[in-house]
Amino acid sequence: MSYENLLIETKDGVAVVTVNRPDKLNALNGRTVDELESSFAALGSDPGVRGVILTGAGEKAFVAGADIAELSAQGPTEARQMARKGQAVLARIERLGKPVVAAINGFALGGGCELALACHVRIAAEGARLGTPEVKLGLMCGYGGTQRLPRLVGRGRALEMLLTGEMLDAQEAFRIGLVNRVVPKDKLLVEAQALLGKMLANGPLSLRYTLEAVAAGLEMPLEEAQNLEATLFGVLSSTEDMKEGTKAFLEKRPPQFKGQ
Repeated sequence: MSYENLLIETKDGVAVVTVNRPDKLNALNGRTVDELESSFAALGSDPGVRGVILTGAGEKAFVAGADIAELSAQGPTEARQMARKGQAVLARIERLGKPVVAAINGFALGGGCELALACHVRIAAEGARLGTPEVKLGLMCGYGGTQRLPRLVGRGRALEMLLTGEMLDAQEAFRIGLVNRVVPKDKLLVEAQALLGKMLANGPLSLRYTLEAVAAGLEMPLEEAQNLEATLFGVLSSTEDMKEGTKAFLEKRPPQFKGQ
């Protein structure tokens, strides 16, 4: 399937999704949000895709926010509907069941920062800048940023970002835990591929249920979350992958997982 504002390349089980509006700093207009929804639905159901890297086209931006021209023309009803749509699309990414790595090659602001937050791991290039500047426009985050950011970096640091609207450089984002790694810009995709490769060497069902346990468990009381973990642990113990993984360990050889 072809898209107007996305480029998708798949090789060796990894799909690289590139937001491709460099002349607009890859801003998220309605068409791009729709295409992200459609593409991640397809990637989630494609057995040949085991992991995803999400990045932006050009030298300047990962995604530099929402399309301000579209925002300025919306009334309250349309704005709420847009926010709910964006939240649903980002939730689809977060709940894909396959690892999604954000390769942040430049500005990740507003909706772009929220998009990165929905990915499971974030790698930033040196020189990348992240922030939630919506308050500078008389707005606030609408794609889940007020919820995901505090869960990732803590309430105090999140509120400082959300209320000042100031940008962080890549090193400060790393220091507070907003990104996992900072790498030279020319090594960004190589490092993202290498990190994703380490994940994909493991059992695909193990990855899926680990992602589910973390995402769902964070919304539950501790005892309920631990019960979910134990249940998923039990389910995995009935799989062929578990039998293969433990057998391979005892036989001192690499496992051959089949996702079954």
